[in-house]
Amino acid sequence: MNQMTDKVALVVGGAKGIGLAVAKRLAVEGAAVIITGRAANEVDLAVEQIGHEAIGLVADAGSPQDLERIMATIRDVHGHIDAMVLNAGLSEPAPLADITTDHFDRHFAVNVGGAVYGLKSALDILRDGSSVVLMGSVAGSISVSGYGTYAATKAALRSYARTWATELAPRGIRVNVVAPGPTDTEMMARVPDDVRAALIAPIPLGRMARPEEVAAATLFLLSDEASFTTGAELFVDGGMGQV
Repeated sequence: MNQMTDKVALVVGGAKGIGLAVAKRLAVEGAAVIITGRAANEVDLAVEQIGHEAIGLVADAGSPQDLERIMATIRDVHGHIDAMVLNAGLSEPAPLADITTDHFDRHFAVNVGGAVYGLKSALDILRDGSSVVLMGSVAGSISVSGYGTYAATKAALRSYARTWATELAPRGIRVNVVAPGPTDTEMMARVPDDVRAALIAPIPLGRMARPEEVAAATLFLLSDEASFTTGAELFVDGGMGQV
């Protein structure tokens, strides 16, 4: 416990699902937590659930201007960031024949642009020796029929992490990826039973991940326990893409 005492942590896309689970765990571990989300009501509810004087900011991760505004606010309130999780993303099905420019642009703007411009806008307030986690997916490493654009955005994050780990190493800033498999979030709970069964079938451990399990892996990479880990991808997929 208390692995993040006296540290300031930002979770972009922390109002629900995996991001919320990460924010809750960071708060319990002693961090001063800031989350972002697109919907004010969801952000307010998440802040209540996180407790520990967490701060919620409404922002669209697909908007570089919103991200710059968020960093300016954090600079005013805390002055710096020690831990950053870039979790915002969307996933909508579209086989190749049905991909539209809107579908493509929205996925890359949020899933990739949110990470690129989020990290870029935070460079001035990221402390030397801080840690960054990009929320990837096992989808970035396997075939996911009908979700090619989503999978491609996650593969792009994996590539960026390697480059950013190298570029930021002189400052001691570590950049890693957490790659969950299917995760039993509130959104996933609404999926029909036959679809859930199909998602679970290729997972050797026979179930979906719990959001708290993804949060635990994220905490590890953000904490000093992972002080010599950078440029890595940590899969939390029950073996789905590994065996």
